[in-house]
Amino acid sequence: MPGGDMAKPLLDHQNADSNLSLAPAAGSRTIGILGSGDFARSLSMRLVCSGFKVVVGSRNPKRNISLFPSAVEVTCQADAIKKADIIFVAIFREHYTTLCDHNNELSGKVLVDVSNNAEINHHKESNAEYLASLLPACTVVKGFNVISAWTLQSGPRDGNKQVFICSDNQEAKQAVAEIAHALGFCPVDMGALFLAREIENIPLRLLPAWKIPVFLALGLFLCFYTYNFIRQVLHPYIREKKNKFYKIPVEIVNTTLPCVAYVMLSLVYLPGVLAAIFQLYHCTKYRRFPDWLDQWLQHRKQIGLLSFFCAALHAVYSLCLPMRRSHRYLLLNEVVKQVEKRTDAWVEEEVWRMEMYISFGIMALGLLSLLAITSLPSISNSLNWREFSFIQSTLGFIALVISTFHTLTYGWTRAFDENQYKFYLPPTFTLTLLVPCTIILAKLFFNFPCISQRLQRIRSGWERTRYVKFTLPRASGEFSSGESNSTV
Repeated sequence: MPGGDMAKPLLDHQNADSNLSLAPAAGSRTIGILGSGDFARSLSMRLVCSGFKVVVGSRNPKRNISLFPSAVEVTCQADAIKKADIIFVAIFREHYTTLCDHNNELSGKVLVDVSNNAEINHHKESNAEYLASLLPACTVVKGFNVISAWTLQSGPRDGNKQVFICSDNQEAKQAVAEIAHALGFCPVDMGALFLAREIENIPLRLLPAWKIPVFLALGLFLCFYTYNFIRQVLHPYIREKKNKFYKIPVEIVNTTLPCVAYVMLSLVYLPGVLAAIFQLYHCTKYRRFPDWLDQWLQHRKQIGLLSFFCAALHAVYSLCLPMRRSHRYLLLNEVVKQVEKRTDAWVEEEVWRMEMYISFGIMALGLLSLLAITSLPSISNSLNWREFSFIQSTLGFIALVISTFHTLTYGWTRAFDENQYKFYLPPTFTLTLLVPCTIILAKLFFNFPCISQRLQRIRSGWERTRYVKFTLPRASGEFSSGESNSTV
């Protein structure tokens, strides 16, 4: 079958009418569509562009014929059903019962259910199973429900390319998969029809992999923001009667964002350390990780992207600090004090500290940008496994080390200044150093030859074997075994 140019948008079907190359090829397969909504119109246009004959069944064909390209035949539902063996059902679940009037014509046909629900698990059974129960003489295939009308019009390069398909009939699934492939999409066989409920829930989920990382980032932000508010605003207000509430919108936020970014970045590499300890302790890689650790490992990408987001916001806030009116007033006050005292404001140590602090920050943000870019599917798919592992693992760890230097140069000697312990609370940067420094020390520990070689052997399949002793059979006929502590 001839394929259409999937890169060209098809938003204007009038242009499609004037394109003679869209005429169906002789002997091409006829595809039926029941419905005349947005999805049906977009699907018919994409099918015509891919060389299929399309017949649309509508309750009002005369009124809706102008909505479709001239290459599409728009007729009543009964005629459309007779002319096609594969029919896309592009109507709502509430109208499925109207198809029972065409039960005889639909016998033996393949029906592709493209519908979705308004809520997750809104009905006890999926729409596809409900359609199959109404029309037992038909073969129902669930598919194309994760593809939007916009994607059908503009081509899969501007949207999701995967089409999830499930059915109890293998031949019907294969036929629908061939159509999806001809349209430029990637068909994915999900199995039997009872999995249609899971497929129908896919478009309704709102960022399912991001919920835990987002709540984690928000929780860290609230904790650090409250901590900084107590130290920078509440303490001077209570002890010195100074009004520092102007710091709430910008300065405290800018102090909190790097803390969240730094801790989130360390949380990307902490589960890898815990997994290595787990494997070393059990001397095998075939023992399943605890569920919490397994979930943590699966959310590392989202945690890393949120870390980059907070770091980018921190950079923008830092650039905007001199623009504040409060900063200008404080700067003028410092100038007046220096003029009155007639002293040199240049402090060599502070100059070097800020130069190194900014330099480390820029390098850390650059590496985080590289990590974020390579985590995108379009970029990661162009890298082999060694390249991807080098960027995400090696360069990621280097980014964590540089971020640690950035934090240390910010703190400098403040950790040893008793004036920095307000309400006996340590400076914020000292709290953020706990987890990253632990990870860095653990990484150095794993690089010892005796540890790294043993860990490499475990990950290559070696495991510690144990003698197994069997006891006498129980009354129920089962055998019990116990492991001895002696190893081979």
